[in-house]
Amino acid sequence: MIALTVFRVAAYIRSHRVYQALLLMLVLVAIVYGSRAPKGAETAVLTDAVVLVIPILAWSSRSLLDTEPDQQRALSAISVGGRLRELGAGLLAALVTSLVLVALALGWGLALGVSAVPAPGEFAAILALSGIAALAGVALGALTSRAILPSPAISIMALLLGFLAMLMLSASPLYWITIPIVTWMKSANSAELTARLPELAAISLAWCLLGLACYAWLRRTRP
Repeated sequence: MIALTVFRVAAYIRSHRVYQALLLMLVLVAIVYGSRAPKGAETAVLTDAVVLVIPILAWSSRSLLDTEPDQQRALSAISVGGRLRELGAGLLAALVTSLVLVALALGWGLALGVSAVPAPGEFAAILALSGIAALAGVALGALTSRAILPSPAISIMALLLGFLAMLMLSASPLYWITIPIVTWMKSANSAELTARLPELAAISLAWCLLGLACYAWLRRTRP
């Protein structure tokens, strides 16, 4: 399975699809970090950037999963000993790519976007949210990949609408029925991120895992 994961990451890079997500991310972080955040606002600014890169991570995950033709994906399942291993290799490749992209965004922010590094507790919370953002991007990207939504137009619209729905629901009192990304930002702005991290992380991880479980279930009868 590891060999197939490496193969899919390499294929994604060789296809040059990775540059689409990379360029989008660089444009986004260049805008977000156009000027250094004042001292004391580091946590809020870095958290906002983590939220804003989620649709780009979803785009990257979708593109990676769509790089391999359907027939090749079926052959890969046979070569690694089953569809479950093939599915896991694809998700792992998407997660690795998303983690690299979110790490680049965070590194840019620390180097050029803030005046000081956040306190250790707050920085640990930002790292945790960055990992969850990568997982959220993988889940959203997988659910809008070609294996689930064959039409490119419908796939792209579903990805964008899924992220917008996440934004709107998480801004309401019912933030717990989705990944509460707006609540992440509100907590960071009110200096409550560290205190609320266990609750927000638990809700976010539960929805990410549910999304991945739905993807695995839908893939049962699809190539």
